[in-house]
Amino acid sequence: MNIRVEIKTYVKNSILPMYCKFDKAHQVDHANMVIEESLEIAKDHSVNLEMVYVIAAYHDLGLQFGRQDHEKNSGKILEEDQELKRWFNSKQIEIMKAAVEDHRASSKIEPRSIYGMIVAEADRLIHYETILYRTIQFGLKNYPNYSKEEQFERTYQHLVEKYGVTGYLKLWLKSQKNLKGLKIIHNELENKDKVKMDFEKIYNLG
Repeated sequence: MNIRVEIKTYVKNSILPMYCKFDKAHQVDHANMVIEESLEIAKDHSVNLEMVYVIAAYHDLGLQFGRQDHEKNSGKILEEDQELKRWFNSKQIEIMKAAVEDHRASSKIEPRSIYGMIVAEADRLIHYETILYRTIQFGLKNYPNYSKEEQFERTYQHLVEKYGVTGYLKLWLKSQKNLKGLKIIHNELENKDKVKMDFEKIYNLG
């Protein structure tokens, strides 16, 4: 199934530019990455690719109202977008809204549909260097008064709590790419001094 040109045009011109207002870890490149990963994962499942595309594009739009409850606000934005009614019926919009609401990594509840699982899996981006960079950027933006040492401790603690062996991250579809990436992060986190060296390289670039 091909994604209609008019849907792509609307998303690229009216939706993706909204990400330019967010922190460096959630810019347009992040949205595009989640779209690409979602469509790649979707190949192994019997799903509507246009719905997958829209869900991925809208998944973080709620950040404009803050990090807290951003997934719920993202779902609301999708649901209230009248343009989507040109291409999707009310049931499809309901499914897409739920998928967006269910994508958050901290959620311990299984997504309500395969669509939610797909975007949740795609949003993980389990790549050590990228995650380290994004975590540092988030810290610099939201905790500007922290010293370098405090930023490192916050960064390392977050990585352990989320991506560590007993971390809260859930992989609902357990794609081989993400399982491999998670194994690499587990190995990296075993050596805190090495993580600090990697942190220093990124931090010193500003």
